[in-house]
Amino acid sequence: MAPPAMEMLGRSFFPGPAGAAGRERGGGPCFAAVGREGRRRGSMRSAAPVGALAERVVVTPAPAERAGAAPPEEPPHPQSVAARAVVTVRRRRKEDAKRRVAEQLDAYADRVGRSVLLELVSTETDPRKGGPKKSKGSALVGWFEKKDVKAARVVYTADFTVDASFGEPGAVTVLNRHQREFFVESIVVEGFPSGPAHFTCNSWVQPTRVDRRPRVFFTNKPYLPDETPPGLQELRRQELSDLRGEGAADADGERRLTDRVWEYDVYNDLGNPDKGAEFARPVLGGEQLPYPRRMRTGRPKTVTGKPPLSLSPAFSYPSNKFRDDDRAESRVEYPEPIYVSRDEEFEEGKNEMLSEGALKALLHNFMPLLVSSVSPDIRDFAGFHDVDNLFKEGLRLKQALQDQLFQKIPFVRKIQENSEGLLRYDTPDIIKKDKFAWLRDDEFARQALAGINPVNIERLQAFPPVSKLDPAVYGPPESAITEEHIIGQLDGMSVRQALEDNRLYMLDYHDIFLPFLDRINTQDGRKAYGTRTLFFLTAAGTLKPIAIELCLPPMTDGCKRAKRVFTPPADATSNWLWQLAKAHVCSNDAGVHQLVNHWLRTHACMEPFIIAAHRQLSAMHPIFKLLKPHMRYTLKINALARQILINGDGVIESGFTPGRYCMEMSAFAYRELWRIDQEGLPADLIRRGMAVEDPTQPHGLRLLIEDYPYATDGLLLWSAITRWCDAYVAMYYQSDESVQGDAELQAWYGEAVRTGHADKRDAPWWPRLLAPADLASLLTTLVWLTSAQHAALNFGQYPLGGYIPNRPPLMRRLVPAEGDPEAIEP
Repeated sequence: MAPPAMEMLGRSFFPGPAGAAGRERGGGPCFAAVGREGRRRGSMRSAAPVGALAERVVVTPAPAERAGAAPPEEPPHPQSVAARAVVTVRRRRKEDAKRRVAEQLDAYADRVGRSVLLELVSTETDPRKGGPKKSKGSALVGWFEKKDVKAARVVYTADFTVDASFGEPGAVTVLNRHQREFFVESIVVEGFPSGPAHFTCNSWVQPTRVDRRPRVFFTNKPYLPDETPPGLQELRRQELSDLRGEGAADADGERRLTDRVWEYDVYNDLGNPDKGAEFARPVLGGEQLPYPRRMRTGRPKTVTGKPPLSLSPAFSYPSNKFRDDDRAESRVEYPEPIYVSRDEEFEEGKNEMLSEGALKALLHNFMPLLVSSVSPDIRDFAGFHDVDNLFKEGLRLKQALQDQLFQKIPFVRKIQENSEGLLRYDTPDIIKKDKFAWLRDDEFARQALAGINPVNIERLQAFPPVSKLDPAVYGPPESAITEEHIIGQLDGMSVRQALEDNRLYMLDYHDIFLPFLDRINTQDGRKAYGTRTLFFLTAAGTLKPIAIELCLPPMTDGCKRAKRVFTPPADATSNWLWQLAKAHVCSNDAGVHQLVNHWLRTHACMEPFIIAAHRQLSAMHPIFKLLKPHMRYTLKINALARQILINGDGVIESGFTPGRYCMEMSAFAYRELWRIDQEGLPADLIRRGMAVEDPTQPHGLRLLIEDYPYATDGLLLWSAITRWCDAYVAMYYQSDESVQGDAELQAWYGEAVRTGHADKRDAPWWPRLLAPADLASLLTTLVWLTSAQHAALNFGQYPLGGYIPNRPPLMRRLVPAEGDPEAIEP
């Protein structure tokens, strides 16, 4: 089974409604928030009508005019503008008694002067004072009167009178003098000749007892750094400095949950050596185990220094002596909150979705594995009937076993509290219509192209396949599959002809598993091979498996058969050996899918780009606005993964064959395989030999297998994303100099490479960022990875992986062989 380890935390974006409106009771105005601004140099007025109170310019007449006398020769008094800010605050859906009391106290405090103050900041500077023009502070009106309003969104107002020369409002500052934080969804400022100014906030504003600085919200209108209006330049610089944590008194300390600081750290919080040596895990990130960086939390180090751990020979490192600062960071166990920037926390709607939907899916996928891992009485399924009963009758747990499970994954308690100990499962799609579809070779091959991991199939370009591992350590690199094994499966073709006609394909998990097998197979109840599977493309355009190679390190456990080759069966005995060989291939595939393709490529490797974007790109930067909906919640999902999924003894280690070595395998894949220049769909297809360049084709590529749904559908999405990013970049960058001269843009990309991916910073393949085409290509890749690519790897895991025999993530035995008794021992 390929459990939806990340699906339960699956990415879901909430970019904000394009026309969020809140109407006050009593016939109050409705105020719209702009979802996306128009062309940067065009009109920024909202196309939709905005029914705000638009108090127009008020002219103060001179005394002589009021008396009916002729106007004096001196200039008239300056005109003033009466403006109104309409603030939409989102209320919590569920308030406990403590929060309700605090809300009432804030309402009464607001009435006696401890109010929320707003200030308008102009895009222009004040020639007398030198800084930006600012309005006087104005209190938000209506907090006390609306304290008992039962609504998801409540609208408040603040009135301003400013000089007519004030200019256009470019920012609003909010000072929260209440005791509690509140969530500002949007602000609309009406009354200026330039039209309504829209501010999409979607942010928590902390009280002054937590942060004495007012929050700054910039207009929705995008500005490149060198086009920032004079009145906003210093605010833009200061806001980025604050997000980087520069100048903070506790810059090196532990981050508070209310902070908005973005910093980098290594993965040093997956283990917990204070619980014992068996819970210690190596640090990911650095010379020993290269890995992308994560969000820094600054938690204290563990009391127990991290002991030297025996790493795979796949990793070479200078010393087993760990510095003091390499000690593990103390863990925060779920459900205790772990730090991410405050606005990265899930909103209530997202939390409810997780609790009610995705967590249930996780429970369905992982519970059989977790039950067997914590209960010696139910270690294994007795047969297929036990698996089938999960969908027919459910699985009833004893109270003691429930308690053990809740301790291991405490977030399932809420789901199970009303189930009376009975686990119920939906029937996965793979067995709904045909109970034995998963057993057939054609379905096994189809899932390599259209399953939940369609990104590892590659064209065989030389025969026999050859390993890239060191032959001095791992033996001869050539595969044990010979021409005699497959010649009868090639429809009369020779191997050479099949290669030349692009008819041979492969799933190759040999090199990623082999360096770890010595340690994986010494774990209790865990057995694995490094596998290779060859497929032949038939005249019907479908794949069929023609050979499977199962490899162990040389002389493992005294086993003389380091490599075994299986071919399609000719009798009942060979049929079940063939099925077991396929099961080991599927188990390899499930591990690589989750640890490499899903977690590493679409989650962990994206985190540095997201951190750098918040640190170096202003909220006004057009590229930040483009990326924001694709970045949102990713860091929260990743933080939760460190708490319950990829941590030592967590869900992934418990449910996948590599066990405690899962994340070391992920680090190995990062070092050996990950390249941002090959993460885009066309480059990936060409790298795997699944497509060739062809300018006559719509996407510039010709697929070598026509019935490859991931690629055919993916290219349509890739083309759409490409067109969107090309057009978007062209709106703001008309020359190479405009890209090279954008200090924020260059700082973002440079920091993501040099700091976020520090262990690969010197790699020669990093794309340059010198021209608009370079930028559009990079953005297309990032948007692709966080949207379409992630969806292909994340959604639909339960329909195929929910039936464990189809994709068993954990294998307990090697394939039986005469004369190898240890191969059938658990």
